[in-house]
Amino acid sequence: MVRMFVRHTVRDYRVWRNAYNAFDKERKIMGVKRHAVYRSVTKPNDVTVSHDFANIRKAKAFVGSPRLREAMKAAGVKSAPTIWFVKAT
Repeated sequence: MVRMFVRHTVRDYRVWRNAYNAFDKERKIMGVKRHAVYRSVTKPNDVTVSHDFANIRKAKAFVGSPRLREAMKAAGVKSAPTIWFVKAT
């Protein structure tokens, strides 16, 4: 399993969260097995999301998806995402 973390700032958390939830079906089709959302305690529009994939190939394909970029833009993501991958050992 590969876990991908994505951190970015959004304009409005509620708007972003509704859009994130609406993307659930597409996320599953794109290989996401599990996911979680975290918010900064001091900056509520600073969001970190984790997504689990079967392998790094699927994780990188997800990140490179034009559809994901469109969804993020429409959801109000206002900063470039910081993305990193980890593997359970």
